Amino acid sequence: MYQLLRNILFNFDAEAVHHFSMKALKGASEVEFINKALFNNFSLEDQRLAKTVFGLYFKNPVGLGAGFDKNALYIKELEALGFGFIEIGTVTPRPQVGNDKPRLFRLPDDKAIINRMGFNNNGVKEVAARLRQTKRNIIIGGNIGKNKDTPNEDAWKDYEICFNELFNYVDYFVVNVSSPNTPGLRQLQEKSSLQKILGHLQTINNGKLNPKPLLLKIAPDITIGQLDDIIELSQEVELAGLVATNTTISRENLVSTKQTVDAIGAGGLSGKPVKSKSTEIVKYITTHTNGSLPVIASGGIFTGADAEEKLKAGASLLQVWTGFIYEGPSIVKNICNHLLQHHAY
Repeated sequence: MYQLLRNILFNFDAEAVHHFSMKALKGASEVEFINKALFNNFSLEDQRLAKTVFGLYFKNPVGLGAGFDKNALYIKELEALGFGFIEIGTVTPRPQVGNDKPRLFRLPDDKAIINRMGFNNNGVKEVAARLRQTKRNIIIGGNIGKNKDTPNEDAWKDYEICFNELFNYVDYFVVNVSSPNTPGLRQLQEKSSLQKILGHLQTINNGKLNPKPLLLKIAPDITIGQLDDIIELSQEVELAGLVATNTTISRENLVSTKQTVDAIGAGGLSGKPVKSKSTEIVKYITTHTNGSLPVIASGGIFTGADAEEKLKAGASLLQVWTGFIYEGPSIVKNICNHLLQHHAY
């Protein structure tokens, strides 16, 4: 059923379809029996799937990655679809309109998406206010970034603002310095820049009565040397974990024609093409830390077998995004069923 609907929706602008679909889901979910029916149909409750990671209890390991619900508009609706956790954002201190449209593109032949959204969001104060009023029974992560016009040398101030504003309303934080869609942002992945941002946030965090897990999201395009630096720094500042990985700027090994890809232009590529690289990085991190640094695996997870592969590589938790677009609302239940059937949880 969803595949037929997807084929129809894929004839329209990707960003417009996203907003249309989520508004329709939200409208339907306002009817309590429909929301309950969604939960009953798409959620899978089984204690074997539950796990505690960086001190937080997750009812299952399948979460929704940042970028889907940037402004925390659809927590109740996404919770009904069975997710074990939801990561909102990326949120910046001030509201941003993001990059010019169109900025979200599908590559169906590759089961991939290219986006250059540019941290479009309502700004941290509005998102925090919305979360304050949201009733939920699900883990929420806050993915934080800097405004486009903030110089890199002042980026730490933007992350501090977001951290403080969201602190009481999210369960963990992810520092995003790895999106390819904000000019110069990835330069912050260098060790000295990361040290300033992460060290400062941890100082604030450790001064709180109940510190929150602080994670870093990394790109799939970093070198082994950069990855080693990140692992070392993660241990120095006692990060709770890493999210591996963000989208890639690579366009290698695509089925789609070069003409099609060139016509789309710049942006981060997600989906199946990033799956192998993401898994390699997950395995590298967990091997080189003896599993002491939890990793949320993100990149190319569409099926239960994809999820199992990430867990076997050492991932503690999983995030889907592009897979959700292609596989539809049954993705979490399908993955959880596979994990239970193959004892891969």
